[in-house]
Amino acid sequence: MKKPSFYLEVYKIVRKIPKGRVTTYGTIAMILDNPRAARAVGYALNALKKNVESQSIPWHRVINAKGQISHKGDSSRASLQKKLLLAEGIFFNESESIDFKKYAWINS
Repeated sequence: MKKPSFYLEVYKIVRKIPKGRVTTYGTIAMILDNPRAARAVGYALNALKKNVESQSIPWHRVINAKGQISHKGDSSRASLQKKLLLAEGIFFNESESIDFKKYAWINS
C-alpha cells in the first residue's frame, strides 16, 4: 500500500481543526512526528490556493507560533485569513496576535 503524501497528511489534520479554533504550523508538524517540518506544513497550505479542493480545508485556522498570520508577502491572502478567522469569532489583540489560551486546538 502506498503511503499518502506529506501534503495529504497535513490536509487530513487541518480538516480536524474545529471552527473557532487555531493551531500552528509547528503543532501540525509535531502531530506528523516531524517536528522540524513546520515550514513544509506552510508550503502545503500555500499550495492550496491553486487547488479547488482548498474549499474543504480550513487552511485559515493555521497560524505561526507567535499567534500571528504568516503571509510572506501575500497581503491579500493574509487579509482573507484574518477575515475568515474574525467571522469564526477569533479575535486579535492590539499586536495582531491571537490568544492561544483561548483559541488553541488540541488534536483529539
